[in-house]
Amino acid sequence: MNILIMTDIEGITGVDFWEQVHKHDWEGEELARERLMADTNAAVEGAFRAGADKVYVVDGHGGGSNFKKELLDPRATQISVLEYCDLYTREKIDACLEVGVHAKPGTLNAFLEHVQSSANWFSYKVNGKDYGEIAQGALYAGAFDVPLVMVSGDRATCNEAKETIGENVAVALVKEGIDWKHAESIDFKEAEKRICDAVEDGIRRRDEIKPLKVSLPITIDVTFLRADICDEFHKKYPNLERIDSRTLRRVSNEIKDYRDILLY
Repeated sequence: MNILIMTDIEGITGVDFWEQVHKHDWEGEELARERLMADTNAAVEGAFRAGADKVYVVDGHGGGSNFKKELLDPRATQISVLEYCDLYTREKIDACLEVGVHAKPGTLNAFLEHVQSSANWFSYKVNGKDYGEIAQGALYAGAFDVPLVMVSGDRATCNEAKETIGENVAVALVKEGIDWKHAESIDFKEAEKRICDAVEDGIRRRDEIKPLKVSLPITIDVTFLRADICDEFHKKYPNLERIDSRTLRRVSNEIKDYRDILLY
């Protein structure tokens, strides 16, 4: 049984301040990276407890330079974001999960809610429905009949996972969002236990969790924060359809690559 773990950093235990994600050479960033490894290792442990033969992990935040590789559980196989993009076409994956993710734009009491770029993107829709990054991973996996079985993050993130995937998806609530820039994490060891238990539970119940699918072709609409931002992106990607002053559209006829569910 092969398991894929995608990680982000906004929903990691101990990442409670905006500066830990957006400022460099600050002591809070080092804690964020250490906690990223702790939460990831807890998920790896849960996967092996559930009977995994191979566990792939992806450093999915930003450019993928957040892992402290020396702290990664040696049983896990780290792959790059580029390798992840075609993993489902190269190898059979039985279940995927997302550790340390965040809620979609517009979610109340959600820590660092956004999709792709908090500086540029206002909303992301697929076939007219508002989605976030949880759905993106689930839709890509679902195109290959792979279920997203577990999510960890703040309360808003866990609620979104249930709403997007269904009530059967396993979640690990590791902190409470206070406002966009602040959160409050639970005890670190308790968080690791919750993650490990939720991963094991989700994988064992993977047959009860339906892959997330959409009808093809899919229409992807991204609304930008301002019209001038939209102007610049349209100049760069003139093949996209301009819907209004702030919205660009792309139609994908298939989902064979992760980029097929993105705007460009």
